[in-house]
Amino acid sequence: QVQLVESGGGLVQAGGSLRLSCAASGRTFSLYTMGWFRQAPGKEREFVAAISWSGGSTDYADSVKGRFTISRDNARNTVYLQMNSLKPEDTAVYYCAAGRVYSTVVAGTGDYWGQGTQVTVSS
Repeated sequence: QVQLVESGGGLVQAGGSLRLSCAASGRTFSLYTMGWFRQAPGKEREFVAAISWSGGSTDYADSVKGRFTISRDNARNTVYLQMNSLKPEDTAVYYCAAGRVYSTVVAGTGDYWGQGTQVTVSS
């Protein structure tokens, strides 16, 4: 069982930056692919970024490429999402996800999910 707790959300002006963190419980964190998703009001949840267990592979949604960076620290059981050049359309609740299979995490069918953290970008 893995429990995920997101933090770092908040209110920021367009063009600003935020770093989200997702702390995971359990001793097998390093075996899991980790991902970030987001859901804006009235919209479906969408994939943002994913990182393999070793950190050697990453994927990003086209809408965030070049602006967001996913990373992980297996010693701290934590995955991060550095968000730069934020836009109002990045406003959403951001969720952390974990899974043993990379493709399932990217597809949004990870095994474990956090409760989410709100990110609001003002224009």
